[in-house]
Amino acid sequence: MKAALHTVTSAPESPAYVPSGNECELFEHAWRRRLPVLLKGPTGCGKTRFVAHMAARLGLPLHTVACHDDLTAADLTGRYLLRGGDTVWTDGPLTRAVREGGICYLDEVVEARKDVTVVLHPLTDDRRILPLERTGEELAAPSSFMLVVSYNPGYQTLLKALKPSTRQRFVAIEFDFLPPEQEIAVVSAESGLSPERVRPLVGLAGRLRALKGHDLEEGVSTRLVVYCATLIAAGTPIADAVLAGMIEPLTDDSDVKAALLDVARAVIG
Repeated sequence: MKAALHTVTSAPESPAYVPSGNECELFEHAWRRRLPVLLKGPTGCGKTRFVAHMAARLGLPLHTVACHDDLTAADLTGRYLLRGGDTVWTDGPLTRAVREGGICYLDEVVEARKDVTVVLHPLTDDRRILPLERTGEELAAPSSFMLVVSYNPGYQTLLKALKPSTRQRFVAIEFDFLPPEQEIAVVSAESGLSPERVRPLVGLAGRLRALKGHDLEEGVSTRLVVYCATLIAAGTPIADAVLAGMIEPLTDDSDVKAALLDVARAVIG
């Protein structure tokens, strides 16, 4: 069984984040009113960076769980473990976040098993409680606790989708890629490559994103554009950087790869 990939950050310095609308204000109002938040948008568009930014902005510890298809409710709430011959209860990341306060962020929550959403329900209504059947506890979330989940609607299937009864328990904020000029500024700041040299990379990313749903399951994330620009800033030839940073991660199909390279040569030269 794979364990939950869980990280805790204690009120870090605010990571750079460029708002595309009023998402920061919406998030802050939701936190102050103790409302859970659902973030939805394509891979690599800034959802996780946004949560880290808001945790720092609000001065809150951030508990991040990377969800996967083996993640169970017990991975989040906790379980009894053997330690030195004794059986000891060990809190999971969700339980620790409820006890201590702060933001608990479940990244790509639809990847987790179905019993996970059942555990979340009591935390997403006016009760704000976490029942622990195995210990007999019923934890009341402190005012500083906030539940945030994210998912990529583009990967939804009949087997991996949030039920309406779950989605409607959250305030939802939709994310997308930044407008080109803003994305150029972000990629330049993250990679150290000049805006003039970043511009064609962002243009190529836009062309490749337009192929989503046709030849590609997913478009180029801003993260990949940053990787590509970082390679170029380090001295990698542009063609090699584009191949390694923006083409190879998208597909293993040789025909699709050749077509994407044709697009890249047409845009970048």
